[in-house]
Amino acid sequence: MDLNFTAEELAFRSHIRQWVAEHLPADISHKVHNALRLSRDDMQRWARILGKQGWLGWGWPKEFGGPGWNAIQKHLFEEECALAGAPRVVPFGPVMVAPVIMAFGTPEQHKRFLPGIASGEVWWSQGYSEPGSGSDLASLKTRAERRGDKYIVNGQKTWTTLGQYGEWIFCLVRTSTEGKPQTGISFLLIDMKSPGITVRPIVLLDGEPEVNEVFFDNVEVPAENLIGEENKGWTYAKHLLAHERTNIADVNRAKRELERLKRIAKAEGLWDDGRFRDQIALLEVDVVALEMMVLRVLSAEKSGKQSLDIAGLLKIRGSEIQQRYSELMMLAGGPYSVPFVSEAMEAGWQGDHVGAAHCAPLAATYFNMRKTTIYGGSNEVQRNIVAQTVLGS
Repeated sequence: MDLNFTAEELAFRSHIRQWVAEHLPADISHKVHNALRLSRDDMQRWARILGKQGWLGWGWPKEFGGPGWNAIQKHLFEEECALAGAPRVVPFGPVMVAPVIMAFGTPEQHKRFLPGIASGEVWWSQGYSEPGSGSDLASLKTRAERRGDKYIVNGQKTWTTLGQYGEWIFCLVRTSTEGKPQTGISFLLIDMKSPGITVRPIVLLDGEPEVNEVFFDNVEVPAENLIGEENKGWTYAKHLLAHERTNIADVNRAKRELERLKRIAKAEGLWDDGRFRDQIALLEVDVVALEMMVLRVLSAEKSGKQSLDIAGLLKIRGSEIQQRYSELMMLAGGPYSVPFVSEAMEAGWQGDHVGAAHCAPLAATYFNMRKTTIYGGSNEVQRNIVAQTVLGS
């Protein structure tokens, strides 16, 4: 295992850094660096810029229109985008469903769905969790009944991130009740403009309708939208979840937010407080350790060795780090971080701030990060999985 970057990899990093500096809109970067509200247009604008370059599917092989980068190149690309203040790419299309379509879809499905994902033109949502099926996803009840050349879907999904913008949604649905729960699940691609679909936003603690309930009432879905085989969806779901949990770790965003924490601590006069700086140092050690864990996985993948099955570990540590830096930012802001004025999250807001402008988003960030140890499979469940699959206990 060699964690030092080669000369070629450093040249690649330099190329990516220059390209991002030239193409990332300054207004979007300003919002990201200052934790201001990103609109759908902001996220979609950056996605289309990447799509035009052929980089929105940065993890895709060349045969499907991607750049064909190796694991290290993909990591460097993600890091340079994050540090420059690029919005986090909405992962449901290019990072999650696209690899499933590539691996298990038909050639016709490749031609039909992948171009719109690669260009950033089509917004995808994820239909996994249900009111009674979160970490125990295999207990899902949304039903798809085959009638001729279509499925009739009834049920409800919840916690659908940014589902209010969704144009297509990939769903796990129950097509059989026989045998173990996992054996009766199928993977469907559903047009969210279909009659019978209702999206109802859920306003979170930070005041944002980031997640949604999605209701399916006799929704007709062409059978050709089934990925792979009927009742084999759990296999495809596990393929996707590894991508999701690694994505949740998001070490590159943690590195960027660590620098933001330092800026806030200096602005609030806490940088010279040895005890507070110790807490920042402890967090930085955790971030570096997480990065080393990511690089271990990438090193194994690059060398052709069996990749370490530690997606759960990455998710656990990454989510805990996200919560910790949001806590330290709140502590740095002190009483000024407590007032929550939603309007102050808008770029260019001209109202009065309570304290410095950088304090305005701190409460919202803190509230929002409470979710990270729950979504994508709660950390308690992930620890059980790690104990069984990694430690063998």
